[in-house]
Amino acid sequence: MSDIMNMNFNSITSDLLKVISDFDGTEFKGAYNIREDSSCAGRKSSENVSIEPKTDNPGIVITVKPNTKGETVFIPACVTHSDVDDLVYNDFYIGEGADVVIVAGCGVHSDGEETARHNGIHRFFLAKDSKVLYKEKHVGTGNGTGLKKIDPVTDCYLEENSRLEMDTIQLGGVDRSTRNTSAVLAKNAKLIVRERIMTDNAEVAITNFKVKLDGEDSGADLVSRSVAKGNSHQEFYSVVEGNNRCTGHSACDAILAENGTVDAQPALNASHVDAALIHEAAIGKIAGEQLMKLRTLGLTEEEAEAKIIEGFLK
Repeated sequence: MSDIMNMNFNSITSDLLKVISDFDGTEFKGAYNIREDSSCAGRKSSENVSIEPKTDNPGIVITVKPNTKGETVFIPACVTHSDVDDLVYNDFYIGEGADVVIVAGCGVHSDGEETARHNGIHRFFLAKDSKVLYKEKHVGTGNGTGLKKIDPVTDCYLEENSRLEMDTIQLGGVDRSTRNTSAVLAKNAKLIVRERIMTDNAEVAITNFKVKLDGEDSGADLVSRSVAKGNSHQEFYSVVEGNNRCTGHSACDAILAENGTVDAQPALNASHVDAALIHEAAIGKIAGEQLMKLRTLGLTEEEAEAKIIEGFLK
C-alpha cells in the first residue's frame, strides 16, 4: 500500500475540487490521488485499491484487486494559475470481476497572460468480467487573459465480458479542449460513452473517438450532446470499426445558439458481415415552439433558453 500523505493544497484547488469531484472540504472517502500544479497534493490507497507513483513518467499506477466491489477512486487534477503546462500519465489496472467507480475531474484556473493547461493521458486495462464507471468533469475558472486548456487522452483495453461506462462533462470556462478517446474491445465487452459539452464566447472543443470492436458480440454506444453559444466552435469525429459480429452506435446531437458552429463527422468501418453499425448526427437551433411554450408560463426568452439547454444537457 502507498504511503499515506496528508492533503495539502491551496484554496483554489479546494474550490475546483468541489465542482469537479464533489469534495466536501474534509477528505475523500476511499482511495485518492490529488494533483495540483504538476505535483501530488495528497494520496491514499485502500485495502483493495493501490495507488503508486510511476517511475518512468509523471503520474500514477492504480491497481484494483480482483472482485473489488462498491469502491470509489478519486484522481482529480487542478491547475491553479497561469504558466503551468501539466502533463501526467495514469494507468488503471482493473482486476477480474471488480466493479468500481473512478472520479477523474480536471479544473484549470487562469490568473495571468500565460496559458494554463492540463493534459492527462489515461490507459485503462479492464480484466475479464470487470466493470468501471468513469466520471470526468472539466471546468475552467479565473479572470486571466491566458488560455485555459484541457486535453485528455484516454486509451481503453477491454477484455472478455468487461464493461466501461464513461460519463464526461464540460460545461463552460475551458477555452480550448481536445479529447481523444480510443478503445479496443474483446468478446462480449461493452463501451458506453455519454458526453455533454457547452461552449461559449470564442471557446473551441474537439472530440475524437476511435473504437475497434474486435471481439464477437462486443458493443459500443457513443453519444455526444452539445450546445455551442457565442462565437464558439465544436468538432465531433468518431470512427467505429466492426471487425467481428458486433453492435456499434455513434450519435452527435448539437444545439446552436447565437453564432456558435458545430462540425460532426461520424464514420463507420465494417469488415465483418455480421457487424451492425449505426451513426447519427443532428445539428439545429432551439425550436421556436419550445421557447413559446415556456414563455407562456411566465419565463423570459433568456430564462426559457436556459431551461431548454439545462434539460438537453442532463
